[in-house]
Amino acid sequence: MRIGLLAEGGYPYVSGEAGLWCDRLVRGLEQHEFDVYALSRSECQEAEGWVPLPPQVGRVRTGSLWEDVDDGIVHGRRARRRFAECYGELATALCATAPGQPSESSAKETRSESSLEADRFASALYGLAELAREEGGLPAALRSETAVRALERACRAPGAHRSARQARVPDLLTVAARLERALRPLSFDWYEDDDLGSVDLCHAASGGTAALPGLLARHFCDIPLLVTEYGVRLRTHYLTEPDSSPAIRSLLAAFHGRLTAETYRRAAMITPGNSHARRWQERCGADRVKLRTVPPGMDAAPFAEAGESPEHGDPQTLVWVGRVEPAKDLVSLLHAFAEIRRAEPGARLRIVGAPRGPEGAAYLAHCKGLAAQLFPDEADGPHAVGRNPVSFEETGGPELPSRADAYASGALVVLSSVVEGFPAGLVEAMLCGRATVSTDVGAVVEAVGGTGLVVPPRNPRALAEACVALLRDRERRERLGAAARARALELFTVEQNVTAFHGIYLEILSRTPVRRVVLDDTGEPLPFAVPAEAHVPGRWSDSTARVAARGGPQTIGGGSQAVGGALQAVGGGPGAVRRGSGPGWAQDAPVRATAPASAPASASATKGAVR
Repeated sequence: MRIGLLAEGGYPYVSGEAGLWCDRLVRGLEQHEFDVYALSRSECQEAEGWVPLPPQVGRVRTGSLWEDVDDGIVHGRRARRRFAECYGELATALCATAPGQPSESSAKETRSESSLEADRFASALYGLAELAREEGGLPAALRSETAVRALERACRAPGAHRSARQARVPDLLTVAARLERALRPLSFDWYEDDDLGSVDLCHAASGGTAALPGLLARHFCDIPLLVTEYGVRLRTHYLTEPDSSPAIRSLLAAFHGRLTAETYRRAAMITPGNSHARRWQERCGADRVKLRTVPPGMDAAPFAEAGESPEHGDPQTLVWVGRVEPAKDLVSLLHAFAEIRRAEPGARLRIVGAPRGPEGAAYLAHCKGLAAQLFPDEADGPHAVGRNPVSFEETGGPELPSRADAYASGALVVLSSVVEGFPAGLVEAMLCGRATVSTDVGAVVEAVGGTGLVVPPRNPRALAEACVALLRDRERRERLGAAARARALELFTVEQNVTAFHGIYLEILSRTPVRRVVLDDTGEPLPFAVPAEAHVPGRWSDSTARVAARGGPQTIGGGSQAVGGALQAVGGGPGAVRRGSGPGWAQDAPVRATAPASAPASASATKGAVR
């Protein structure tokens, strides 16, 4: 089948956060074709280029979310009026009283109002998309004074929540600019029958803006949408930019919340990577019936050597591996290590990782200063050079060429985070056969299971006690390490992930009737244009389904005749690609799409059409 892979800041860019997972998925599903639709977040990301693409990637289309776009489009009076109406409805949905806010209305009325606002948001969103498709784009309109004034009217209208009423002109200008970037996919020319309309399934590698092209492909071309979230995008919006004004945070959170809810509502299936993400999705409106947990797949090969020789690590060394940033709470780890040193004077701590951005660099400098204060350099004699028991290192050097070497250098791996999604570094340690001590955040407990010790976050004493217990018990460390490696190989490998998504692709397609007939230049149906998976029989082959909408064979009065003219009845013709309703793909006989239209069949005749 043909998959439209949607990514934001990820695949195929080298610096993409989800790039590795997408690359493994595409390479593992070599029997399918992939078209990649990538949204870039920065100029630096585009400058670093793409990863090498496998042959199953047919084409790559990119769109920028960071640069200012001047399309030069001047809308007429009617288009401006339509834009003002749609954008005004969108702004009203964002400024309306938040669901769950105390009010005098009953719970039933509150749910009804929430549903009304969701429908208003969806109607406005698709109205803007249709306008952008007809007029050629909306970047200038989304940044115009009309947009800002519409936001202002919505914020000042009766019923707007308190934080929206506090918005000032600078806040409104900022919100309008952010909404323009988030809604930029509306202006892309991706939603035609020879583009996203030609794929069998859209697979969004994250929620948020990345899923917006999938929503539009479903709206314009009825393409089913699969959404995968290994880190809930909406949660990221809630946690970022704490320095912004309450009005900005409230309006942007309302937009992303409404967009997320609409994505979950329209998706054919949603695949969180862990139960922590699943709970977030359920709270944000995802239907439990659509949820299917699929852990992310990791390449176990680089960690095989370390996993098969766990005894090579230093029995007195603790290892921390990751990206240096405040969320990792290395300060608590250093204070915990001070207690560990009092119980085990020979213990050492290796912190392996690089900072990210100015904030990470400042945090690393702070941690180095704290380590120097807590652990003065120790010397074996008056003429020896002192050595600090805490070392800050990075992979790629002669001592630690890779992350696997970092994990293998110690007997125990520690995770001290206060915020964590899926702990990929912890799973890497498990693949290396190392016992782990980690804080109870995110999906840590789900990943570790019973193969490691878990303590509360921001509790240095509990962290120290757990580490000391394992440092003093070698047999227990080895037992936990072996169990951890077995668990990681069973649940978190690339093979498990690829197999799961292959089955999900087939399941979604089998439940989504093929709604198009692909014709060649002469108007004849193109052989093998519809993938074989579309013909898998099952309970979805409803014998009462309509087939006239796509020109399927009908039995009328005991005779069989081709009703190819049904394509013309729904606006089709030679060479056209059209979508209708009903699983008419569950037919065996080919159909001549150029046959003349016949008289409409009765309902009873149509019921017996599919045998």
